[in-house]
Amino acid sequence: MEQAKVYFTSFKATEHENLLQKLHRLMKTAGFETIDFTDKYAAIKIHFGEYGNLAFLRPNYARVVADYVKELGGKPFLTDCNTLYVGSRKNALDHLETAYVNGFSPYQTGCHVIIGDGLKGTDETIVPIDGEYVKEAKIGHAIMDADVFISLTHFKGHEMAGFGGTLKNIGMGCGSRAGKMEQHCEGKPSVDQSACVGCGACSRICAHGAPVIENGKAAIDHEKCVGCGRCLAVCPKDAIAADFADSIAVLNYKMAEYSLAVCKDRPCFHVSLICDVSPNCDCHAENDIPIIPNVGMLASFDPVALDQACADLCNQMTPVESSILGENLRAHGNEEGHDHFHMTHPDTEWKSCIAHAVKIGLGTDQYELVTI
Repeated sequence: MEQAKVYFTSFKATEHENLLQKLHRLMKTAGFETIDFTDKYAAIKIHFGEYGNLAFLRPNYARVVADYVKELGGKPFLTDCNTLYVGSRKNALDHLETAYVNGFSPYQTGCHVIIGDGLKGTDETIVPIDGEYVKEAKIGHAIMDADVFISLTHFKGHEMAGFGGTLKNIGMGCGSRAGKMEQHCEGKPSVDQSACVGCGACSRICAHGAPVIENGKAAIDHEKCVGCGRCLAVCPKDAIAADFADSIAVLNYKMAEYSLAVCKDRPCFHVSLICDVSPNCDCHAENDIPIIPNVGMLASFDPVALDQACADLCNQMTPVESSILGENLRAHGNEEGHDHFHMTHPDTEWKSCIAHAVKIGLGTDQYELVTI
């Protein structure tokens, strides 16, 4: 496969061009206007940030993308899917409230927010891909309903996947609750019986009789469970959770295959901003100081090349001494030739996701970096 073009610009600005104008120029130079947006619905996939986290992308950047889509005749909306874990984005109502608190209101961004997998995380489209690890991806219905897909990614560290880049934003982010369970594990939730009050909400919502109440506590029969995630949504005590059992590599393989399910057979465009590079995902209700200085903004039609370019640029940066990365480096004697993200979270790695994405034809890790 020939090299993909990845367009890059720094965060340096002048009195003649601010960062928002620069982002617009980056997208234009990267070929955004070659997409036919006329009367098309355009999903802009972004992470709204967990309540309490301040590292997420500012809504001003989302406004640039939404306005550009409208300028080209399209109908944009910002979107993300509900989370698998307990937090401020577990259902659509809480998710919308968090998005608005964090500044992603229609008045700030110029477009509406639609939670891709509906009120309780069960509104999904089944996308056949016959992958090595995923046969049918479960993607938020509103995302698959869109004519054009755009990812707007905050590039940062991640405590499970090494880094949270474009493929993480697409693959994991666009999965419904059942889709997220499938990626994280074998798709079967379990009950924390110390938190369970035996109310029976899980057994009433289940169409397969998997949750059973015995001695005032619920348990889930994994032989009957199909991994739909409805029980997670209705539990009033948040006593039900997915079992995170798969290896990091398998998680990465599944994310790549889910990304393919989202992107195949329709126009896609990808933007990634390397700023406020926190060590952990924006799903955390807190954010630690960045592990490296701000790098820049990148755009490409190839999500794999984009992630590879972002990782390469990050690894060229000098670590912030007082960050987790800086602390780990000092503990390891400032190990030369290290990978910043692996050094930040030594139990993780990200290269398997890139390699599998190349293998399944989602993109290439060979790229030409075009600086504007």
